Amino acid sequence: MGQLDSGNAAWILTSACLVFLMTPGVAFFYGGMVRAKAVLNMMMMEAAALSVTIIIWGLWGWSIAYAGHSIGGVFGDPATGFLLRDTMVAQDGVFTSASMNANNYPASVDVGFQAAFAMITVALICGAIAERVKYSTWMIFVALWITLDYAPMAHMVWNGGLLSADGPISQAIGAAAHDFAGGTVVHINAAVAALIIVLIIGKRKGFGTEPMRPHNVPFVMLGAFLLWFGWFGFNAGSAFAANGTAGYAWVSTSLAAGAAMLAWGFTEKIRTGHYTAIGAASGIVAGLVAITPAADVVSPLWSIVLGAIAGIVTCFACSLKYKLGYDDSLDVVGVHGVGGLIGTVLLGFFMQGTGLFCGGDWRQLVVQVVIAVVAMAFSAVITTIIAFGLEKTIGWRVTQAQEVGGIDLADQGERAYDFAGTASSVIKEM
Repeated sequence: MGQLDSGNAAWILTSACLVFLMTPGVAFFYGGMVRAKAVLNMMMMEAAALSVTIIIWGLWGWSIAYAGHSIGGVFGDPATGFLLRDTMVAQDGVFTSASMNANNYPASVDVGFQAAFAMITVALICGAIAERVKYSTWMIFVALWITLDYAPMAHMVWNGGLLSADGPISQAIGAAAHDFAGGTVVHINAAVAALIIVLIIGKRKGFGTEPMRPHNVPFVMLGAFLLWFGWFGFNAGSAFAANGTAGYAWVSTSLAAGAAMLAWGFTEKIRTGHYTAIGAASGIVAGLVAITPAADVVSPLWSIVLGAIAGIVTCFACSLKYKLGYDDSLDVVGVHGVGGLIGTVLLGFFMQGTGLFCGGDWRQLVVQVVIAVVAMAFSAVITTIIAFGLEKTIGWRVTQAQEVGGIDLADQGERAYDFAGTASSVIKEM
């Protein structure tokens, strides 16, 4: 093994913790957006995203994505790195990393960092299907989707596969595809999967005819702040070193998030007359999503422009579900799908040196569009197979009576807020 770079190791391990924190952040973000009768179920779905994913990742997910021998540039051999074989080794009775990566920190740190990415990706999906799906079906879906969709997608984009910078698509077009931290792997992938499941399982009772307001807006704001904080590990950590690129990714990430929040707010003010907290939280996330594939290669100016475009476009996109009739409960498609597409495609214009507006030509734009389309198609096909199979076997939905009465009671047997108990205890004290 090479000489340990303790600075790089410490930064990536810290980044892994920051990215891990993003899933609890999503739990608060989504948990505040649902109605009070479904908040526990939403947080439990996020807990399953953490727990099921890490088991799958340790068994074969890491091998499929990164450790296994590539099969057709689409996925790695799941047996090569099964149970982290050849990645971890015991020395004097203590487990450590079997090797260093190119930036001279232990490969075991990468296992944790990439596991956190897998966790947050599948965690995003459940926002679209809130308030109506069985927890048991969700857990099975997480295991299947990480295995068959997320891990192969990570392999294709980040491990020299079909959609990578040196993959066959990039070579054919003559420009290196670029996805710094997950525009395709995370956001487009999760949003397409969310849309497919929504179309298969159908709408909530009352969608479009009765109000379904967020029950706890401070939770939503807390979640957005935690996501912004965690995104520093997500983007700056994707430099895979404690260096200037990591520092710049921190800056560009915040520039885009700030611009998107303001742009969403101004758009909302014009449309409704208000600057809402929900809009501010959603705008922050939209900007973070858009800058994700581009954080290392767009200038400060273009970071702001990219964020502003994302804030405006996603604000309008979130209302499309009412016009088109699909119940994307918490706007996963509108924010993550549209935001991810904006960031991935606009790289073709804004990327330093190769973008159409920044000294390059049309080829960067073409390759960015192609990898986005291929990622969407792959996610759609795999998710359709998984989701349709689950629908036809164990089923996705709770009963209508359970949905109306509250999925927290039906699935968890608990209430988030025991108002009756609180009131009775106050009476007893008096």
